[in-house]
Amino acid sequence: MLQLDAINTYYGESHILRGVSLALPAGSALGLLGRNGMGKTTLIRTLMGYVRAASGRITWNGRDVTNQPPERVARLGVGYVPEGRGIFPNLSVRENLVMAARPGPTGSVAWTFERVLETFPRLAERLSHGGQQLSGGEQQMLAIGRALMTNPQLLILDEATEGLAPLVVAEIWRVIAQVRTTGISTLIVDRNHHAVLTHTDRAVLLEKGLVVAAGASSELANDDAALARYLGV
Repeated sequence: MLQLDAINTYYGESHILRGVSLALPAGSALGLLGRNGMGKTTLIRTLMGYVRAASGRITWNGRDVTNQPPERVARLGVGYVPEGRGIFPNLSVRENLVMAARPGPTGSVAWTFERVLETFPRLAERLSHGGQQLSGGEQQMLAIGRALMTNPQLLILDEATEGLAPLVVAEIWRVIAQVRTTGISTLIVDRNHHAVLTHTDRAVLLEKGLVVAAGASSELANDDAALARYLGV
């Protein structure tokens, strides 16, 4: 479904991504691991078109989408839950969800308003609340629910559990596991590498913008040397 080939990305003169290549088959889950500042969010922002790749190629279902603007990437079937959530604080929960509702690129409408509320019952209790009135956990649920309302083929989650209470974190991972059973591909960045490796099929380790390890998540979970070297655990 998604393939990155030799992607190089710069911020000014700073070389951030250095020849990054990876592949994400349809219906699978991929984890991005690495310490802070190693290029994980830059990789996602390059994929989404917020940052231009200086060289390399991004392919989506066989189509070259390198440096396409974010709105075109979204229409292709990519749902994005950014770090910091990015909900509209002055819109209600209902408005945040409804404004994003649309069929997927194949016409799928599996994720409806009602289904999102069934998945996140807490949101159903706060439909008239403004985004700024929600707790951090509720805002994250809203961000994920809004992305699902676009009926994506790929859901990207960048630090979806950061700063949340343990019970809310458990709820977020439960939903991620549930989404995986529906056939939606997932690309996950999270500081909890144990959870990432549990909820993905494959994972990629980044170190200073380079892919330094890649493979089955179950194998990386048992690679204590790599985890200690690149994650400091």
